[in-house]
Amino acid sequence: MKKVSFVIPCYRSEHTLPHVVAEIREKMESLEGYEYDIFLVNDCSPDDTLGTIRRLCSEYKNIRGIDFSKNFGQHSALMAGLRHSDGDYVVCLDDDGQTPADEVDLLLEKLEEGYDAVYAKYEHKRHSAFRNLGSRVNELMARTMLGKPAKLYVSSYFAVKRFVVDDMVRYENSYPYVIGLVLRVTRNITNVVVQHREREEGSSGYTLKKLVGLWFNGFTAFSVKPLRIATAVGALSAMVGFVYGVYTIVKRLLNPDVPVGFSSTMAAIVFFGGMIMLMLGLIGEYIGRIYISLNNSPQYVIREKINFDQEV
Repeated sequence: MKKVSFVIPCYRSEHTLPHVVAEIREKMESLEGYEYDIFLVNDCSPDDTLGTIRRLCSEYKNIRGIDFSKNFGQHSALMAGLRHSDGDYVVCLDDDGQTPADEVDLLLEKLEEGYDAVYAKYEHKRHSAFRNLGSRVNELMARTMLGKPAKLYVSSYFAVKRFVVDDMVRYENSYPYVIGLVLRVTRNITNVVVQHREREEGSSGYTLKKLVGLWFNGFTAFSVKPLRIATAVGALSAMVGFVYGVYTIVKRLLNPDVPVGFSSTMAAIVFFGGMIMLMLGLIGEYIGRIYISLNNSPQYVIREKINFDQEV
């Protein structure tokens, strides 16, 4: 009998979480050949999500709770759940009910077929326009910077095999980015179409600041392409500046009456100065993250573990 571990990052889900857990239990009890456990990771939610987790853990012995000391973000919560899981397959999903837990069998079937990882794909997403825009930018970034296959759709609802998880949890730097960790292990990944539901209550916890931070995590932690792009842009800018300088000299020699252009000089200074500052900022971002990692800044800090002394 194979074991499936569910990992659910929890934030502002005191009302939606019981429904998600009930849906998982109902579905898994209808599937033969599987046992399961559930890891609920409270990312320092300001509501009573922790109380809900405590109640679920007291009711079911195969549910575990992890409580963070402060808000570390969704990907850190996923890493905590992955480290504590021991299933042959690990399924990660959201706590708001939008990801259909009752269709987990579709993901498991693809793993059984031989794929190393399976991502749910939505034909009709029910996110807000802002969240959909963020998802598209994240998709472009992952494809450009991380080498994600163009046809692979990435979502927060996915399933991976044990050996993939074992490699993912070796990553201990301060800025985890889950799809980057999966892609560095395997390209044997597929999609399966599932339904995407309307959000039961509340709104997405991803603000513009958090989305930008997530993108930076992705391309600074797992790719040096931004530095290479900066080098290419710098070389191109230098070439343009050189050609323009030659053009100015030739024009001056052919027509001495041509006045020296103050506006064009200032435009060139502002352009190249801005490019230099942008590239220095990018280099500084890399150096800053290296510095934080060398200081052993943790991915997360666990205040409390709940129900870990129980046997499934």
